[in-house]
Amino acid sequence: MSTGIAASELILNARGAVYHLDVRPEEIAHTIITVGDPERVQNVSKHFDRIEGKYQHREFVTHTGFVGNTRISVVSTGIGTDNIDIVLNELDALVNIDFATRQVKEELVSLRIVRLGTSGSLQENIPVDAFVASSHAIGLDNLLPYYTWHNTPEELQLLEAFRGQVRLQPHAARPYLFEAAPELLERFGEGFHTGITVTCPGFYAPQGRLLRGALSHPQLIDQLGAFSFENRHITNFEMETSGIYGLGRVLGHRCLSLSAIVANRVRGEFSADGNAAVEKLIATALPVIAA
Repeated sequence: MSTGIAASELILNARGAVYHLDVRPEEIAHTIITVGDPERVQNVSKHFDRIEGKYQHREFVTHTGFVGNTRISVVSTGIGTDNIDIVLNELDALVNIDFATRQVKEELVSLRIVRLGTSGSLQENIPVDAFVASSHAIGLDNLLPYYTWHNTPEELQLLEAFRGQVRLQPHAARPYLFEAAPELLERFGEGFHTGITVTCPGFYAPQGRLLRGALSHPQLIDQLGAFSFENRHITNFEMETSGIYGLGRVLGHRCLSLSAIVANRVRGEFSADGNAAVEKLIATALPVIAA
């Protein structure tokens, strides 16, 4: 008989909560909203009809409560796919591993995970303060190569087109691609631009920002913005979506990323009130998620 997952692999704290999130299985909902900024958690949960519990460890803040009859948890991830690796694995462990026996459960739960975040537009016609629903995510980070996964034929075709049109530097991570959960994406048509989101491993040079450090790929933004395949275009880029979509595929969860556009990189513009744009995104998306 298996002894279960070792204590060094699945780390539980003194109160039986998973290590980084400091949440126990009964304290997490099966509908999850992720946000990057820990302060943004309360901006979501203030719209809840009832808050059941609040938990925090480091930058990971979780509020669980109800919108109508729908139980929802909102979780802060911090920035980057390295943090997404922690959050997605621990959320999965909370619902799919028995903490008493340390065994994977026979019946697995597929979470609904919706990211509400900020992003930069790569298309002139997607202005600041607009909303984008990510139909696909292309990862320029190096997280998913550490996992095993399978792509659909459509994903492979789109990825091959990307590799042919966007010439990354030889030292760059090999790009990967995953689609959103179709049943979630179809709920966000009206009021949302839809397109491919690129996830970068940093905010400055990886997103083509030139301050003092010279860029190794100064044509990156132009190449991303010009990409086109079967009427699909790259609409925006940020730092988490590929990790969410990729680990969603690996672990069997349904994921969607929604972004408020706070910068238009083609126009060189930044939102005059990015917080207001995010508040509007939350108010728009939350009723749809709860429904």
